[in-house]
Amino acid sequence: MIRFFGSWDLVGRGTKNTGAFVWKVEHRHGYTDVAPSGFGFNLGYVGLIEPPFSDQGGRFTNLYWRQQLADGKVTLLGGFLDATDFVDVYALASPWTGFLNFAFSTGTTTLAVPNDAALGFAAGAMLTDNVFLIGSVTDLNADPTDPSETVSSFFSDHEYFKSLEIGWTTAQDRIYLENFHLTLWHADERVEAAQPSGWGANLSWTTYFAGKWLPFVRAGYADDGGSLTQKSISVGFGYQPYPGKNLLGFGLNWGEPNEDTWGPGLRDQWTTELFYRWQVSKAIALTPDLQFIKNPALDPHTSSIWVLGLRVRGVL
Repeated sequence: MIRFFGSWDLVGRGTKNTGAFVWKVEHRHGYTDVAPSGFGFNLGYVGLIEPPFSDQGGRFTNLYWRQQLADGKVTLLGGFLDATDFVDVYALASPWTGFLNFAFSTGTTTLAVPNDAALGFAAGAMLTDNVFLIGSVTDLNADPTDPSETVSSFFSDHEYFKSLEIGWTTAQDRIYLENFHLTLWHADERVEAAQPSGWGANLSWTTYFAGKWLPFVRAGYADDGGSLTQKSISVGFGYQPYPGKNLLGFGLNWGEPNEDTWGPGLRDQWTTELFYRWQVSKAIALTPDLQFIKNPALDPHTSSIWVLGLRVRGVL
């Protein structure tokens, strides 16, 4: 996988107000018949073992304008967005640096997340020193490999994903580490994709203490909408003895598959993940990863699955 990303900034003198054009272009190439993003479904698992790694080829992920106002307390985004950048986030959600399994990322698999490069807009604001509000409207039919089709869909199909999040943090610069929030979302019916409309709610709590520990509790509920699960709870922690160095992560998830997506009568799933991110140098990180899946819902004849992975990340 090759990724190019960056921004061009315009800075207001004497203030924290900045404007930036943010872009990210990728090429995702597979070396086996089944890419990691679809590996879980092949095993009968309702979930994503490692969402970003696919065989899509050239694609956009981000292409938007970001504007900060009120001395950095208000942020506006408009363009091709990745909803996982601002919906239900916390410090260990990134599949590039944190957990690999999507059960420990945005929405804990109960949220009908739009695809990358979804045309739309989002806004976030610190209402007080501790209370924040984030909202968004994006296209549900986004195709990162064909942005022109996404533009057409946004203005003609009118099938949108909407989110509203309110939360509390100890301070704005600690929002990813110390955070309690409630996320509400709604997805319109997708006619061509034969997906019903739906809505859901997600709760997330995480804190950071002793300069090393980051425990978290995250839960979600979905009513239709095409999500992977309709109920889900994730608990776990991150442990980093020294900031910016090696990171140990452990998570446990229980999930009830969405009946409207997969049909009734499926058993509940349990997912466990343990990873260790070894920061070999400032530019290179190696992450051995072990996942254990109990009762994969789509394969009633299999009781458990072990998945061993290795993520290599380099920064130029």
